[in-house]
Amino acid sequence: MNVEIPPFKRLAAALRKTTEHLARELVRSSDAPPDWTELEWAIARSVAAMQGTSTLLANNLRWRGPPAWQLFLAEQSEQSVLRDARIGELLQRLDAATQHAEIGCIALKGAALRALGLYRPGERPMGDVDLLVRRASDLPSAEAVMRAVQYREAYTTQRHAIYEPERKAVVHDLGEHVDNPLRIEIHTEVSEPLPVRMVDITPRLQPVNAQLGLNAYPSTAALMLHLLLHAAGNMLAHAVRQIQLHDIAQLARRLTGGDWHTLIATPRREEKLWWAFAPLALTERYYPGSIPPEILRELRVPCPLQLRLAIARDTLTDVSWSNLRIHAFPGIAWSRTPVEALRYVRSRVVPSRKSMADLQACVQAAPQLNRIPWYGIPHHKRIARWLFSHPPRVQTMMSVAAALETESAR
Repeated sequence: MNVEIPPFKRLAAALRKTTEHLARELVRSSDAPPDWTELEWAIARSVAAMQGTSTLLANNLRWRGPPAWQLFLAEQSEQSVLRDARIGELLQRLDAATQHAEIGCIALKGAALRALGLYRPGERPMGDVDLLVRRASDLPSAEAVMRAVQYREAYTTQRHAIYEPERKAVVHDLGEHVDNPLRIEIHTEVSEPLPVRMVDITPRLQPVNAQLGLNAYPSTAALMLHLLLHAAGNMLAHAVRQIQLHDIAQLARRLTGGDWHTLIATPRREEKLWWAFAPLALTERYYPGSIPPEILRELRVPCPLQLRLAIARDTLTDVSWSNLRIHAFPGIAWSRTPVEALRYVRSRVVPSRKSMADLQACVQAAPQLNRIPWYGIPHHKRIARWLFSHPPRVQTMMSVAAALETESAR
């Protein structure tokens, strides 16, 4: 990093101040801009990029900020529209290639929301295209599809395989850019460890009569279920983005009473949606009136007490990338029993070989993460820093540094 970074406390305060203000402004814009310092306006650009809301802010704010802020929003809007067109082209190619390979996939999350037309072109950022294959035996055909669309495998984790374009591109650190690589993730299941016990919703996402090519979710309720699980997993890791809450609020307006009933009516052999209350409650706090009160009341019952207490006090800043501090045990409140809490602590202190391999694969695939010396430090030293200091998060610091470097360049 080539710019001077403010002290931890000052930077954390600026992240919280700008995150919470912009979150409110996105829902209901005031008439006048906030009275922020030059540093806070720079941090606000980083926040808008991390929260995935730059283009939404550009389209919905009634006030104008300083020239650097307005230029940032204009550039982000332009790049997001260009990128959206590229995403559309890739989805068309994937649909044709999967039909040719005679396999069916579900286009997940962002691709599904894009097909519903909930956003204007470019308003919702997409860093990757997620596909769920119907069965593991389809993976060889899926790999052939990747070659057909000129993608190659970057790395694999326990949960999915990640493919990237064969042609390398320069990664732009701050926000959206048409040239940023658009990855494809191939999943055979949709699940999240909450915090260590796996919650698997794959059967509820599979269409009854899947067609060759790209398929939609079997219902709007199934899409909502996936958005909620993904948000829950990110909240646990303090990595949620406001755009995820915006997705939930927007889609909630499309759900009928029957859709909500389908969502919360879990099959007999499955657990109740104890984890769904947290993302719904956080969405309702920032988007009042978006979630039916009776749904919140019903899902609050199976939600563990410690999680209900945590979500009652947590803000968007606390559970998102705007939280500057690396916490030792960010998901401890999601543990439902003391034994599960101990298992979670152990998984953080003594991670499995597979977990460490996944982390190393991610870092190797994103060498820009090594600009800040964290992932290269031995794990036992990282634990000590979790417990006895305030280590800043690598991804957050990279975004902040990019915003400050842009300000310095101007």
